[in-house]
Amino acid sequence: MQSIDINCDMGESYGQFVIGNDAAIFPYISSCNIACGLHGGDPLTIEATIRQALQHGVRIGAHPSYPDLAGFGRRRMHLPPAELTAVVKYQIAVLKSLTESQGGQLAYVKPHGALYNVAADDETEARAVLRAVQEMDSALALMGLAGSTMERLAAEVGCAFIAEAFADRRYTAQGRLVARSRAGAVLETPALAAAQVLRLVQQQQVESNEGPPVVVRAQSICIHGDNPAAVAMLQAIQQTLADHDIRREAVAAC
Repeated sequence: MQSIDINCDMGESYGQFVIGNDAAIFPYISSCNIACGLHGGDPLTIEATIRQALQHGVRIGAHPSYPDLAGFGRRRMHLPPAELTAVVKYQIAVLKSLTESQGGQLAYVKPHGALYNVAADDETEARAVLRAVQEMDSALALMGLAGSTMERLAAEVGCAFIAEAFADRRYTAQGRLVARSRAGAVLETPALAAAQVLRLVQQQQVESNEGPPVVVRAQSICIHGDNPAAVAMLQAIQQTLADHDIRREAVAAC
């Protein structure tokens, strides 16, 4: 039987700003990427999200970003490598400590937003992120874009890597995510998301915005928690996986 990890960005609400619907999402995922306070999340939200993850038996990852709360971490920031490493370590420390305080264990780190996209192919940023992960805990895995420079660099330094694809994003012919500023970059219907997940699992392919399919070898598939259709998409994905005898589970990193 085939299996696939389904992950979601969680715990991104802060103060009086409510982002996503975490309680409704948890039953449909096997891994969660919890915001660390610099693009979303506040101490109470982070603790509550960790608690829900442990209650649902969901694998926990830290979701660090550029220090960009106003821009939800989706704006490129130019930080010196040493500063970026420190910023990422700071955020990992928050999630690691709070998770352990509740009897859980942090399993991996997945950069958020602009940091994720830049570090996918910028060697300087990728190495800064990798350094942060390994200095915090060499047992932590790194989750990132399948087929990216980051995946190659992780292998070079011996960091376990979880190759990721996306259920709710369009791809370029180069296997990268279409910029959110472009029309149609985000899938909006459950049927399209479920079909994309099925193709990723069964064929290791995804349709590109230019037509030809792109090979994507992923161990985990993400849906964004702030997507208004996230819950409906996850329900459709669960049904599609069940219809094709595909098990949802948190697979081990390579």
